[in-house]
Amino acid sequence: MIERIHTSDVEPDADEVAIAGHVHEIRDLGGLVFLIVRDREGLIQIVFKEEREPELFEAVQDVGAEDVVRVVGEPLESDQAPGGVEIAPTEYEVIDEAESPLPLEISKDIEVDLSTRLDNRALDLRKPETLAVFTLRSELITAMEEWFEAEGYVDIKTPLISKGGAEGGAELFPILYYNQDAFLSQSPQLYKQMLMASGYEAVYETGTAFRAEDFATSRHVSEIAMFDVELAYIDDHDDVMDVQEESLRYALREVAENAERELDLLDVDLEVPEDDFPRITFDEALDILETEFGHFPDDPTDLDTKGEKLLGEHFEEQGHPAFFVVGYPDEKFYYMQDVPDDEIASRKFDLIYKGQELSSGGQREHDVERMVEVMEAEGVETANFEFYIEALSYGTPPHGGYGLGIDRLVQKVADLDNIKEAIMFPRDPNRLEP
Repeated sequence: MIERIHTSDVEPDADEVAIAGHVHEIRDLGGLVFLIVRDREGLIQIVFKEEREPELFEAVQDVGAEDVVRVVGEPLESDQAPGGVEIAPTEYEVIDEAESPLPLEISKDIEVDLSTRLDNRALDLRKPETLAVFTLRSELITAMEEWFEAEGYVDIKTPLISKGGAEGGAELFPILYYNQDAFLSQSPQLYKQMLMASGYEAVYETGTAFRAEDFATSRHVSEIAMFDVELAYIDDHDDVMDVQEESLRYALREVAENAERELDLLDVDLEVPEDDFPRITFDEALDILETEFGHFPDDPTDLDTKGEKLLGEHFEEQGHPAFFVVGYPDEKFYYMQDVPDDEIASRKFDLIYKGQELSSGGQREHDVERMVEVMEAEGVETANFEFYIEALSYGTPPHGGYGLGIDRLVQKVADLDNIKEAIMFPRDPNRLEP
């Protein structure tokens, strides 16, 4: 490995240090050249003085933006430098030169359309603000995984190739699997339930799902990062919401405490919701939309994008960025619904965070006979789900779970305009590269 330390580890008045990174900015003031070098952890200033080190001063005259350099020198305290420290160099080398001109400006805050940024993603990912987004993303995923590991959940991996879809409504990506037709997975739903029947009791998965829907929105992509959870021996859907609420609160708290630099860079004031997340019924949600906003979703069985946004405004005014909507009608066969004595149509819920649906979940139907009746009533080909029905036929405890969209969570936490900004290399109907 090349000997170096990260810029964040450089302390003023310490012994000689070595750093390496990309040239972020160059300022030539005649007999003085300021070189700002960027690595994953931040920026550091290198000061070349002609009278102090003429050979190094001569060598730095040919440096270009985004060249990869290594510098050895003495760290000195400086109020004007990034991080309050600069380096007086004793050694300097260019490891690799960048082509010029750059197709995308890295150091200056110049507004560029998202398509251009994504076309030049390798450069865009170098921007400190972009790097901050993916540091937040990593912190969020790590924190959620930590919470579930501590609670005894089993980390699982389910297939990304399947014979059919779990949700039926969304379009599927067909593939040729040897000599058979198959599809990219749209959800690990069925496999999570099978594991509940197998006695695993509590599982989570950080995985990928695919949706072949034709869309053009700021909240949809074709390849989705998902955080899926399933737990057994529950009383009802409230147990599942309890788990989601506690784990999300923990993850947001960890990010607020451990990613202050990234949040500051993105100018985000992250609010950790310490109060209980409100839980309202689907009918109550429709009533709020009608009475307070005069809004009526086109589909009477679901909330639309505008409805979610308006409900988000309603609850944020009360200090609640996150809330649950429970009891959607006409739900998919694997949700428990039309339960005697229930005042809601189903035990299915959505979590809405900052005006956008973040996850869907609920209590599953573990009575196979009843589930098959619903499948047949909905026109679902039970022959396509024989492996699933059989797995649940040998005794299955009451269970439930949810799937949380990681990309949407990052979008909302980082306050991004478009979900594609929260994904390193996003895929949508018009983008297959880079």
